[in-house]
Amino acid sequence: MNKKLLAVAVASVLAAPATALAQVTISGIFKVGIDQYKVNNPVAARTQTSEMRITDNSSRVIISVSEDLGGGMAAIGQWDIRGAMDTGAAIANSGNTWVGLRGSGWGSLTLGRHDLHYGKQPDDIAAKAGALMAAAVSLMDYAGGGGTAIAVTSRTANVVRWDSPNWGGFTLTAAYSMGVAAQEADLTAGATEKGNAFNLNPAFTASNWQIGASLWSSKSDGATAATQVEQDGQVLYGYMRFGGWKIGAAYNMSSIAVGGADTSDRNAWTVPVGFTTGAHNFNFHYTKADDDDIIAGDNSAKMFAFAYVYDLSKRTSMGVTYAKLDNAVAANYSFFTNTSGGGLSSANTSLAAGEDGQLIAFTLRHAF
Repeated sequence: MNKKLLAVAVASVLAAPATALAQVTISGIFKVGIDQYKVNNPVAARTQTSEMRITDNSSRVIISVSEDLGGGMAAIGQWDIRGAMDTGAAIANSGNTWVGLRGSGWGSLTLGRHDLHYGKQPDDIAAKAGALMAAAVSLMDYAGGGGTAIAVTSRTANVVRWDSPNWGGFTLTAAYSMGVAAQEADLTAGATEKGNAFNLNPAFTASNWQIGASLWSSKSDGATAATQVEQDGQVLYGYMRFGGWKIGAAYNMSSIAVGGADTSDRNAWTVPVGFTTGAHNFNFHYTKADDDDIIAGDNSAKMFAFAYVYDLSKRTSMGVTYAKLDNAVAANYSFFTNTSGGGLSSANTSLAAGEDGQLIAFTLRHAF
């Protein structure tokens, strides 16, 4: 074959349609902070009340796949790999990881692990290089006096999820889980009750405002009628933007029952405020968990946080965060992700009843 024919052949191959190939995208964030963490009003058993530490802020690598199937349909998938950059501990594919189909007229249907219900408040304190620990989730998505997570405050497992198209600003997510935390355990010996969960999340988003709601209901797997744990949650949230300002609000109602008997019923609310000018970002929230209607004693809590973030580029930012969490005498709320010994925390950092927490963090974040 002469050079001219070879050139034509190569050009033909390069010009051939690539519909048989999937599009693969790699993205993610690296986010790590230097923290000064302090416990105020400590219980007698606590002998050390402060520490300096390096803390990962949920760094991740995301592999996304999309293949055009024709007729307006695509096969889609995502593998969200988490790992602690401070200790090197692998958290594996603990993020939003799923596979599914997307249609131009009906939205997407996915199977896997998804964030559902929690974190719906329009709080940007942890956006960019603000500390994740200072998020309003700390109070908004916990009940039982502070120690019980609502909707796992992480990915819900075993999920079938449908996301609608954007209908002129209106969107709807509907999700069902066969078992929220692990593989299904309906066939466990002695179990009489099947576990499941569902979530509905309608929202309307305009150019400078949003309003939404989220409904959550779950039952534990592998339980008897006397031990099955049920959760119910409702959140109403929204925000408005004008100029460089963003002002939001959210109201959260959460309850827990064991064996059909109510064990917790509490309301919480938050007001987040943000202002951005050029490369400068200022974010603040004040959050309050009211006294539980069922649990004895005063188990209310309040929290405020402030973060200043400077954008070094479109992808890289650095920030300083200050947060303070005050528990009433019977409350044991803790900073988000700060559960003792958790993958994004350190030992003995959960707050006991009546203890208060204080955080100062300097954080670096790079998105790719």
